[in-house]
Amino acid sequence: MCAMFVSNQDETVRLFKNPILEFFSHIHPVTPIVVFVPVIVWMMILSLGTVAVWAAILFFVVGVIAWTLTEYTIHRWAFHIVPTTSLGKKLHFLVHGIHHDYPRDSTRLVMPLLVSVPLAIVFFWLFKGFASPHHYALYAGFLAGYVAYDSIHYATHHFPMTNRVGRFIKEYHMKHHFIDEHTAFGVSNPMWDYVFNTVPEWARRKRTVTKPVSQSVGK
Repeated sequence: MCAMFVSNQDETVRLFKNPILEFFSHIHPVTPIVVFVPVIVWMMILSLGTVAVWAAILFFVVGVIAWTLTEYTIHRWAFHIVPTTSLGKKLHFLVHGIHHDYPRDSTRLVMPLLVSVPLAIVFFWLFKGFASPHHYALYAGFLAGYVAYDSIHYATHHFPMTNRVGRFIKEYHMKHHFIDEHTAFGVSNPMWDYVFNTVPEWARRKRTVTKPVSQSVGK
């Protein structure tokens, strides 16, 4: 069995011979915040001018939840598909394989705008098609979930994350990279891993061990 290559350095490799494509394959981690937060604010302003406040809040929350399911679905069934053809293997490496080989590459930890912006436009029209007039808040929540995901993903690879929740999320994702890439597909949170039974065994054991302790403290 061949050993799996995983770099633990903040280093990058060239993906494209074309200098323009290569340039746009790199992205600063703050970019999604700068680009999409104004869109989120504008969508909520439009929503509050269209529907009741409670409806705007409700659909915003639904949008965030919809993103977490999208995040899990893409990561598990698209990014971790096992390609069988030469073209498939090349595409897989471009999309996600490079991230598993170079997980600390700080210039490729968030989605490039050449991918995220077209997808964002597609999702806007999709939501408008079936959720109008609530699509503004739904879309705002969806984008907020995406921005949170990109930010959390970068943080797990480059920030210490010393509080209890942060430590768990960092450990959860790092073990996905360095121990078992066939579990722990949730990056921003593990909720859908529990729903679809892809929680890693170490996390199950940790929960089982800590639960009686917390109960005994409560008594």
